[in-house]
Amino acid sequence: MVYLFGAGGHAKVITEILQDSNKLISAFIDGNPALTAFWDYPVYRELPDTFDRSADEVIIAIGNNAVRKRIVENLDVNYTTAIHPKATISKRATIGEGSVVIGNALINADTKVGRHCIINSSASVDHDCTIHDFVHISPNASLCGNVTIGEASHIGAGATIIPGITIGKNVVIGAGAVVIRDIPDNAIAVGNPAKVIRHI
Repeated sequence: MVYLFGAGGHAKVITEILQDSNKLISAFIDGNPALTAFWDYPVYRELPDTFDRSADEVIIAIGNNAVRKRIVENLDVNYTTAIHPKATISKRATIGEGSVVIGNALINADTKVGRHCIINSSASVDHDCTIHDFVHISPNASLCGNVTIGEASHIGAGATIIPGITIGKNVVIGAGAVVIRDIPDNAIAVGNPAKVIRHI
């Protein structure tokens, strides 16, 4: 059985991926005391006593990279992936535990996707890319070949990153940006061509 941490919009998408993949969902975990149910599933504040650490699995169904990372650092459980049946993934690509690949995403040969990443709707990740843990590649973003994305970075919707670029850790690339130069850690970059406008 799978337990999902988070009961918001991103959890809805993951729920349907798991259902389409014939994975059984047990319940949701969410800190909002007003939530007692999510669709047809119960919502708990924490993992219930019925959670079986030897058999049950977890997905962090939260879009915020920092929150996902914090939960994982404090939660010693087995994680599973959620990969949409209509995603296209090379047999030579690797996907880390806890990661989610949404419908119409493309991941090409020899790309390495880390743990607890999100490859969102219709995102394109070309050959030989390295995506470190807790990264979010937003809908319709395009990574050309040999791109590296540092831990916990967020690539905005519709952004384009040309071949061979390195994006640092904890970076935010704005929606629609075109990245033609490396971006350092802890930066926010927007525009075409993308420019760093401030540091986090």
